Amino acid sequence: MKAIWTGSIGFGLVNIPIKLYSAVENSELDLDMLDKKDHANIKFKRVNEKTGKEVAWENIVRGYLMDDKYVILDDKDFEGAAPEKTKIIEIAEFIDISEINSMYYEMPYYAEPEKNGAKAYTLLRDALKKSGKAGLGSFVLRTKESLCIIKAEDDVMVINRIRFAQEIRQPELKIPATTSKPAEIKMAMELIKQLSGSFDISKYKDTYTEKLMKIIRAKSKGKQTAAPTLKVVHSKATDLMAQLKASLGGSRKKAS
Repeated sequence: MKAIWTGSIGFGLVNIPIKLYSAVENSELDLDMLDKKDHANIKFKRVNEKTGKEVAWENIVRGYLMDDKYVILDDKDFEGAAPEKTKIIEIAEFIDISEINSMYYEMPYYAEPEKNGAKAYTLLRDALKKSGKAGLGSFVLRTKESLCIIKAEDDVMVINRIRFAQEIRQPELKIPATTSKPAEIKMAMELIKQLSGSFDISKYKDTYTEKLMKIIRAKSKGKQTAAPTLKVVHSKATDLMAQLKASLGGSRKKAS
């Protein structure tokens, strides 16, 4: 794996030099875009809108449009905005992870200690485990600042980027002003209880990608696979209570 960020974690006056590695990978298939006529690969080019000519990466700069004129920025400008945050994840406070709304979570990374930071890394990891807390800090990755939480997962410290409150949209939706009847809530609670279990993510797999790969292998051999017929069975009853009762009657059935 290639490190995507190098810097350190600031834990009081303790400095822990680390490298960050992505903790996730996509499970979807890597599909190419092709021309329908001859199956030639579609290539995307960085083109100058005035000349129509392709521009090499080394000749591309970034700019912000202000008063109909671009202000050009370079790497020094990005670092100069908050130089400490491009190199240090300063722990501002320790919190209970349960207090963080799941809407704030973004991307997780594995933190690996540099050789000279192994002892301090182990100390913080073990202290996080024993306290049950997570460190809350912020840092700049590329050109964006993110809040992050630092937590212990077995022998590794995981740094999870989380969003700022200002990045969460307010739900401007039209929600009907209806209320649930006590009997309906009671029945719904019974259904929740019936379908409740301990969380075990290993039980869930990306089966769609696996099935799609079977179709690809079959087509590569000139075979056609028949798509299964999807039967949508709607509940006969339109009454909500009747639907809840029918759901309770069927052991762990999915809603239709």
